[in-house]
Amino acid sequence: MSETNTRNLRKERQGSVISNKMAKTIVVRVERRFRHPVFKKVVTAFTKFYAHDEKCEAKIGDVVSIEETRPLSKLKRWRLVKVVERNTEAA
Repeated sequence: MSETNTRNLRKERQGSVISNKMAKTIVVRVERRFRHPVFKKVVTAFTKFYAHDEKCEAKIGDVVSIEETRPLSKLKRWRLVKVVERNTEAA
């Protein structure tokens, strides 16, 4: 397999940044909606992902796209691909 084929198999998620206080690391909150198997109600679940942000470009409230990568630390398994939408509110 060539490198472009293996990169295409990587998972991508989109979520909002909830923390950027660490050096070159952001915490991204990803929303997942699914129908409950027993009660048939639509449930919203959130997951926190630690992602590598090399240039420290993401700020709190930004909507970002992250991609799966090799383990970078104990918790970091994702990296920032791009900032989809900037936060317009003043912090």
